[in-house]
Amino acid sequence: MIYSVIVDLSASEVDRIFDYKGEGYDVGARVLVDFRNRPTEGVIIEAKSRSDYDESKLKTIIRPLDDFVAISPRMLQLCDHMCAQYHLRRADALRLFIPAEMRGNRIKSLCKQQICLATNDSLDVILNSLKPNATMQRDLVTFLYLNGATLAEKINVEFGNSALRALKQKGIVSAQDVVIRRMPYSDIRSSAAGKHSLTASQQNAVETVLSDRSGRYLLHGVTGSGKTEVYLTIIEKIVAEGKTCIMLVPEISLTPNMLRQLRQRFGDTVALLHSGLSSGERYDEWLRLKNGEAQIAVGARSAVFAPLENIGAIIIDEEHDGSYISDFNPRYNTVEVAEFRAKQEGALLLLGSATPSLGSYYAARQGKLRLIEMPERINKQPLPEVEIVDMTLETRRGNKGIFSEVLKQRLADAIQAGNQAMLFLNRRGYSSFMMCTRCGYVAKCEDCDITLTVHREDNRLKCHYCGKSYYILDKCPVCKSDSFRQGRIGTQQVVELVNKMFPDVKVLRMDADTTQTKESHGKILEAFSRGEAQILVGTQMIAKGHDFPKVTLVGILDGDQSLHHEDYLATERTFQLITQVAGRSGRDKDVGTVVLQTYTPTHYCLRFAARQDYVGFYNYEINIRQASAFPPFSEIVRILYTGEKEQDCIDELVEQNAAIANLKTNEPTAFLYLDKMRCPLKRAEKQYRFQILIKLSKDSVDRIIPQIYAVCDAKKRRSVQVSIERDPQNLS
Repeated sequence: MIYSVIVDLSASEVDRIFDYKGEGYDVGARVLVDFRNRPTEGVIIEAKSRSDYDESKLKTIIRPLDDFVAISPRMLQLCDHMCAQYHLRRADALRLFIPAEMRGNRIKSLCKQQICLATNDSLDVILNSLKPNATMQRDLVTFLYLNGATLAEKINVEFGNSALRALKQKGIVSAQDVVIRRMPYSDIRSSAAGKHSLTASQQNAVETVLSDRSGRYLLHGVTGSGKTEVYLTIIEKIVAEGKTCIMLVPEISLTPNMLRQLRQRFGDTVALLHSGLSSGERYDEWLRLKNGEAQIAVGARSAVFAPLENIGAIIIDEEHDGSYISDFNPRYNTVEVAEFRAKQEGALLLLGSATPSLGSYYAARQGKLRLIEMPERINKQPLPEVEIVDMTLETRRGNKGIFSEVLKQRLADAIQAGNQAMLFLNRRGYSSFMMCTRCGYVAKCEDCDITLTVHREDNRLKCHYCGKSYYILDKCPVCKSDSFRQGRIGTQQVVELVNKMFPDVKVLRMDADTTQTKESHGKILEAFSRGEAQILVGTQMIAKGHDFPKVTLVGILDGDQSLHHEDYLATERTFQLITQVAGRSGRDKDVGTVVLQTYTPTHYCLRFAARQDYVGFYNYEINIRQASAFPPFSEIVRILYTGEKEQDCIDELVEQNAAIANLKTNEPTAFLYLDKMRCPLKRAEKQYRFQILIKLSKDSVDRIIPQIYAVCDAKKRRSVQVSIERDPQNLS
């Protein structure tokens, strides 16, 4: 038999199929092959009776790597689709389908020794066979009789190794190896959940979605409208039919809460997949899904590749979130991947959000998605009152701090009433830069074209792009002055200021710096939920998906931060972020308040966000998009050139831009925009960065994109990496 193999090497020159001989292998199996005289891992993608090459020269597959087929035929079809859609190398795409640690045989099932009684005699009979003064042996026998088989490591701690060894020699106990499941968030246990009664709006949403089990839906529900209960009820119905489900959330910080609710409802049939798990946990959870021991996969975007069969529903919560689009190799759009998988399986696809992406809402208006509206909160509570504070007036009054007088007073009122508050600032660290006041020098990363952020907790300057850190400057390296000023305030400094204002109030912080360990997200949120702190300060991690009944105040400290980026998505992102974080307030009985601090209080984006008026914002913004021919009325393509040799990048860029300009000459109506430039972030991780930006008319995309791919494939310089993004979320 001849097997077509993709070798696990991420390089353009080996991104093709190689034939090997062998017998008894399945398509989708991982195998070890001899590639260029070196043992190399690969995946079988086809079995055939003959090869187009001289079969006498074909090498034989060395051996299988697993005792199961790692990648199903449908996942191989998905691989082909993604490679064509996003111009990926097959090896890079295939790596998405298995835990990273399976490559190189870096992870296996965890086996431990378990101790149990080796006899069926009664406890009295066993004890009578032991000496009366063998106290520890007698206690161990009694323990095993009452509790059953127990791990040897626990036995050794409680009863000692000598007692265990003596009982083994007497044949009273025996040991056996057992596979131990590494369980993520083991403190979140499954427990019986009470019955859930649906509101009329929720019931309508559930019935609409289940009316067509292969439909495509957009659930637009205001914050607090009960979308999560709709998801859980749909999953319950689908699983009861013997099918499986995938539930996606945008951030790791949201997985503990969703996991808790799913475990309460579905117990151990739920498996968690995301990059924050330990390698062992990720492998065990993936294997449970692969073996059919779990029927529900929950996690961030990587969970869309869960190895499930017979999928009945794929649900994507907060579908608008930019984290669903991978902006590094391999690049892909999670929603589009979910669409393909749903079509493969004949499953329903449900997108949900309080602030849908304009593209999704436009698709719903065009009839490509079925729109379901949930315009009211579940308990009929009003949406929070949003108070816009003009920070220019605060400055004129002599208040140069980050807290307006209004927000200070609202914080004091919330604390006095025994309620909780959340303060949102999407900038971590202590301050955003460090500048010499004499010569203007600004501390920047040596490897990236980006300013270093001050972090006071460990007294370091850090690059938020590559992670490199430096000592805090005491003298300017240019003019030797010791006079510095610092930039805009970050979350660390906010906590410091709040502690000064309210010294007796406990404050928690949630950002990338405080959530570096595996379970830190859940611990911070649990502590705040239990009322261990009255104020939670955080970045966008706290902006969506969380439900804290005692939060009656949300303070948005810098409502302009994302508004003035040179990006057509800036206003949409700002509206979504402000609306989402505002929705954390007043979700229970007490009316919520939001203080929105801004230097541009009349901007339409902020006005619509203050009214929680998504439809009004959509109608305004979609007209701007149509007039300027931005997505969803066009498609933007970004070609990124990176390399350590600046001139090589420039030369490759110029040559390929000329080739694409020729395409434009041949099809002038297809190209709405074409230009080459340095990236705003000119250098990152020692790599120079240049880009070509293209805007294509919608009706030309399928025709032009393959031609652009062909131009990029013809690159001449090995020192330059060329990557392509379709509708990129970040143009920096």
